[in-house]
Amino acid sequence: MPTPRIIPAILSLVIVATVLCAPTAKAERQPRMDVALADLQSARAKLEHATHDKGGHREKALELVNAAIAQIKEGMRYDNRH
Repeated sequence: MPTPRIIPAILSLVIVATVLCAPTAKAERQPRMDVALADLQSARAKLEHATHDKGGHREKALELVNAAIAQIKEGMRYDNRH
């Protein structure tokens, strides 16, 4: 078992390595994607607060909105890396 001093040293090395390996390019502004993301997050909040008597369609809509949010975020990350 590592000594108590080894663990903070290892954590420090991991943090330093993460910072050094992180991309240094500045993220490009993506105003349309930002607006789309905000709109979907607003739609999600409205769906979450809607009544549940929709025959499963509200839940499916929430699932699809969450998938769309994930895709927008992934697309923005991809664009910032390439």
